Amino acid sequence: MSDQSPPGGWTPRDPDTPPHGGDGPGGPGGPGGPGKQARRRRTGARRLLPTWRTALGAVLLLALLIGGGLVAGYLLVDIPPANAAATAQSNVYLYSDGSQIARDGEVNRVNVPLSQIPLTVQEAVLAAEDRDFYSERAVDPKAMVRAAWNTATGKGTQSGSTITQQYVKNYYLGQEQTLKRKAKEFFIAVKLGREKSKAYILEGYLNTSYFGRNAYGIQAASQAYYGKDVGSLTTAEGAYLATLLNSPSAFDVVSHPQSRTRALARWNYVLDGMVKKGWLPAAERAATRFPEPGKVRAAAGLSGQRGYLVEAIKEFIVDRKILDDKTLAEGGYRIRTTIDRRRQADFVEAVDDQMLGKLDPETRKADRLVRAGGVSIDPATGKVVAMYGGVDYTRQYVNNATRHDYQVASTFKPFVFAAAVENDSRTQDGRRITPNTIYNGENKRPVTGGRIRFAPENEGQISYGNITVNTATDLSVNAVYAQMAVDVGTARVKKTAIDLGVPEDTPNFVVGPAMALGTLQASVLDMTQAYATLADHGRRTPYTFVEEIAKGGDKIPLPERTPVQAISREAADTTTSMLVSVVDNGTGTAALAAGHPAAGKTGTGELDRSAWFAAYTPNLVTVVAMMGQDPDTGTLESLYGALGESRIGGGGYPARIWAAYTKTALEATDPVDFELDLQPGAAQPPPPSSQSNPPPETPDEDAQSPSLRPTPTSGGQDNGGQDNGGRTQGGRDNGGQDGGRDNGGRTQGGQDNGGTGSSTGQGDGDGTGRGDEGGTTTGTQGGTGGPAGSDGGGVVGGPRPPSAFLE
Repeated sequence: MSDQSPPGGWTPRDPDTPPHGGDGPGGPGGPGGPGKQARRRRTGARRLLPTWRTALGAVLLLALLIGGGLVAGYLLVDIPPANAAATAQSNVYLYSDGSQIARDGEVNRVNVPLSQIPLTVQEAVLAAEDRDFYSERAVDPKAMVRAAWNTATGKGTQSGSTITQQYVKNYYLGQEQTLKRKAKEFFIAVKLGREKSKAYILEGYLNTSYFGRNAYGIQAASQAYYGKDVGSLTTAEGAYLATLLNSPSAFDVVSHPQSRTRALARWNYVLDGMVKKGWLPAAERAATRFPEPGKVRAAAGLSGQRGYLVEAIKEFIVDRKILDDKTLAEGGYRIRTTIDRRRQADFVEAVDDQMLGKLDPETRKADRLVRAGGVSIDPATGKVVAMYGGVDYTRQYVNNATRHDYQVASTFKPFVFAAAVENDSRTQDGRRITPNTIYNGENKRPVTGGRIRFAPENEGQISYGNITVNTATDLSVNAVYAQMAVDVGTARVKKTAIDLGVPEDTPNFVVGPAMALGTLQASVLDMTQAYATLADHGRRTPYTFVEEIAKGGDKIPLPERTPVQAISREAADTTTSMLVSVVDNGTGTAALAAGHPAAGKTGTGELDRSAWFAAYTPNLVTVVAMMGQDPDTGTLESLYGALGESRIGGGGYPARIWAAYTKTALEATDPVDFELDLQPGAAQPPPPSSQSNPPPETPDEDAQSPSLRPTPTSGGQDNGGQDNGGRTQGGRDNGGQDGGRDNGGRTQGGQDNGGTGSSTGQGDGDGTGRGDEGGTTTGTQGGTGGPAGSDGGGVVGGPRPPSAFLE
């Protein structure tokens, strides 16, 4: 039988023709060819894009790989035995020479069953960390993705971990931030969630979490903060312990009072979460008050300065994100610090000799209030070489060198002048600001050119008339510096201070003319960093406590500390030149006892609650502060009457401590002079002519004047040691205090009889003073600047008025 004929219109396939035919005119794909029309070719950029079939295939393949990886991970990763964190080791802290400072103690942990933990305490922890714990899976992929996205986009490092994941990290793994650890955490949490009950996981979490104060687990934390077993905790106390889980170190309101606002906000967040979940009645929530935790009970091995050093170093490591506090608490780290063993001992000895040894709290109640803090930095390297935190870490836990609750007072004034030079600033009438620029130093002179009405008091309410910036710095004249801050621009002043090293988030760092008087609450450490920048000619090297961190032979990477030119050398050096004058001629003459050229500034805080001396040689920067605090209540107190003095000022005990420490610390080195590059017009002019009063202010922008001494209106000025004796206090009842409260070193010229009766010249800083005319004023009449009866020229005696205006 013959083959059937092909249907009409069907062309037999030629073996040499491609299956779909050619593109020629006769082919089926050609213009005239019969059959289906050929697929349109992809041209141009479309050829680079995958087809939908390719994309679908890729998605399916990726899903298959992910699914396979999850299955493989689940099968391959077993629940391991408890990690070393369950019996964590101690960390070892070393001086720069390798000798040991301290170990931070053995692990403090007591496990308790969940049944012994009050239900409200359990719920407080859940409200803080994982409110859907009982209803959610062991892992929350959406939360993990959200946390990763927030971290990557700069919204802060966040955790997407459930309580199950956190327990796995605490008990089975570790705190290191690696992809390998996170992957293991994921699979172990999934497996644990399938094999163990929620109660088992929550109990484990509460017994392994770190709460600060070396306390692991809720029972140890209950004892560390409230001195009671966990079963006796109230809801409010449990909520505070739950708050600590978020940031154990920072939220301890006893050791970090500056973080109290943040800690209270977190505590309120926990309680509000309990209300939202129906775990706490709203009425009970409204009646709940913050439960103040007890004092820290430091380990005996951290007595003296060791505890202050260890805690400051820990805080540095955590704040710089070298290690988080939970990882550091695992222990086993060997931390070599920058602390110089010899200089550390020198600092302690200086405080003991110059201040502590003179305290008599049994006789003088005010001596119970006295605290001291200090920091010393090598300006070329930024290394903290010594730190004084307090009398003893086991007796006074709060570190006076790192706390942020005292005003820095007039130690801020140099930053105002540095900002003026940095910005080539002018006075209101157009004169360039230099050390020789004349300002009006009248007491309570209203500041002009600003939005805020401000008329600051000078110390002792002395009116100085027209004086140079250099003299205003020597005498710490508030009226001049408040006006200068407005002339420069208060925002520029703040920027310069931040550039020098003052943290932007410093408490009370408010832009306004009052900032020139030092109303912000920077720590001693922060101020040492800023002064170190001035000492290094405007180059800021971030400070550090750490030389090396190692664990098991592995070194932990440390952050880069690349120096930056924060302000111009001209601005820094011109500021230094004026601070040299403060030491040579002004309120800081007690520092001359160090035997090295020095530049510095005194400061005394509101109500005399603090007294500061910040100063430097070319190769060592040190800031010392005395502070008043009630040892029982912790409230800040005035230092009136302490150490037998009516007043405590920066030019007295703080300057003497500075001098004693610096002299010993630098005894192996020769004195080195400052090498300064000054702004044009900053050099001291030749001595003035015989004129007794300065010329009036002129609009000539470059007009300079001699280094003019004040012409206050208060009685006894020239005759009470004010012009050339006594400097500022010139005849206060006690001249300020041994060397002159914040205006120390020129003190008693003029006491009682307005002077010693001879032109003796320089005072020696311990109360001898000097009298220009020999003391014709007896002080029985107060003159126009003060009331009758103030010894020596009418300057108001006794404690300052309780105002916000700082000396």
